[in-house]
Amino acid sequence: MTDAPILALDNVSKVFGEVYAARAVSFALHSGRTLALVGESGSGKTTAARLIMREYTPDQGQLLFRGAPMGRADGKALKAYRSSVQMVFQDPFASLNPAHTIHYHLDRPLRLHQRNLTRAQRRAAVEELLQRVKLDPAQLMAKFPHELSGGQRQRISIARALAVNPQVIVADEPTSMLDVSVRLGILNLLNDMKAQLGLALLYITHDIATARYVAEDIMVMYAGQIVEWGDMEAVLGNPQHPYTRLLLSAVPDPDKRFSEAGEELSQIETIRRQSALPQPEIVRIADNHFIRPMP
Repeated sequence: MTDAPILALDNVSKVFGEVYAARAVSFALHSGRTLALVGESGSGKTTAARLIMREYTPDQGQLLFRGAPMGRADGKALKAYRSSVQMVFQDPFASLNPAHTIHYHLDRPLRLHQRNLTRAQRRAAVEELLQRVKLDPAQLMAKFPHELSGGQRQRISIARALAVNPQVIVADEPTSMLDVSVRLGILNLLNDMKAQLGLALLYITHDIATARYVAEDIMVMYAGQIVEWGDMEAVLGNPQHPYTRLLLSAVPDPDKRFSEAGEELSQIETIRRQSALPQPEIVRIADNHFIRPMP
């Protein structure tokens, strides 16, 4: 990839007590591309998101924004970073204040980040944001979050993130709490935003199927480590790390006898235990396909 990344984690580690929530994590986000960070609950995905959102400070390594280390950023650079990097959360209801209207939720970031706009200009901008996420301003602006469906609330969360003209969006399990019938609409919306606005998107999920739908690149994470990464189709078409294979074969087979399932459980525990050990070596499988082999 020739273009410089907008944002990168460079060999970042985060330790809580004696537990590595992130161990030597490195990745880069590029304009107009989606990187999927995939792993089960507790694998370290949300820690990576919080490091990007500066909720956590790295114990090792650094966060880079357009090549500049954010650890030494001044107030002006931090303000620019906060408007450039926005997050869409898993629970759209919890991330919206139930006491305020939809208009308030979209107007507030405009007031904070675009103070030169008049009230009329802000209202027009709010209407445009709602239309961008395929919602009707006339129907929704005066409503409160509890009056909307889950899919509508998540669209409002995306519109709010777009209000400050970000360059990067971190989407943390954005469809996991939605009905299956509305998930595709949110995924299509994320794809549209990436294409139309040239956003860099980090898509965090446990669901490989949705990751494949929205992302060009994938990272598989377990026990705070990225164990396999690269081009989406290269990794999923030829998974090399045992943990990646485990994720891809997670659906139980009803045709297997219980004894066979017991043997598989033993193998699964062995893979998990070995995958949790430090894996410092990196092996290149193909042009854009890498793994950290188990010890």
